[in-house]
Amino acid sequence: MITIKNLEYRYPKSKRLVFKDLNLCVGDGKIHGLLGMNGAGKSTLLYLMSSLLLPSGGVIEVNGKDVSKRTAEVLSEIFIVPEEYDLPAISLAEYVEVNKPFYPLFNEAKMYEYISAFKQPQDINLGQLSMGQKKKVYMCFALATGVKLILMDEPTNGMDIPSKTIFRDVIRQVVNEDRTILISTHQVKDVETLLDNIIIIDQSKIILNESIADIKKDKGLSEDSTIDLEQLFNEVMSGNYKEGGAR
Repeated sequence: MITIKNLEYRYPKSKRLVFKDLNLCVGDGKIHGLLGMNGAGKSTLLYLMSSLLLPSGGVIEVNGKDVSKRTAEVLSEIFIVPEEYDLPAISLAEYVEVNKPFYPLFNEAKMYEYISAFKQPQDINLGQLSMGQKKKVYMCFALATGVKLILMDEPTNGMDIPSKTIFRDVIRQVVNEDRTILISTHQVKDVETLLDNIIIIDQSKIILNESIADIKKDKGLSEDSTIDLEQLFNEVMSGNYKEGGAR
């Protein structure tokens, strides 16, 4: 469970608050989508949840533990896949050897299973990969860590169409009642069949935090129907969506 209470954050040397009194609860064992306009603070919120950034005020807790304390116990339960990142020019085997001790539940066999699903070779040098290839390999490492909370920022950027399909299949495999995945994205068509819950942020406020099941009830849709996330987002942002409308 992620609990955010009265969160405040401003970038160093900036007077503008990115977040002021932001509150949010994110349940366990589900895939959550984080949506918002450019500049709404989606990436910043992920970095705060992972403690790569520290809040100016308020608190963020994961399973009751303050992430800003940056204890080994907390950090071993959280993994973030940023939108852009560099990987060292070493082999994947060397990368795993250096980093797996930080994650007690790391499963190397699972990592190679996911890499094979993406049709990537196992004997690779990370420094020689394209952006899309890096994203696949790094994501496979993240999913194999066994952490309880995985944060993903625009995970399908740079992926070709077949890889996006594989991404959805792999993500479905790894979610269970003890693992939570939070995906921030503008590429809503890539993830709309994956998500269990939708969070929409605007002007430092959470304006929607509702399960897909309840959204379908609100719209009078059947359980096996698919929500058009682009349409939903536009409805929420324009004020034309009311929670509990059809219930």
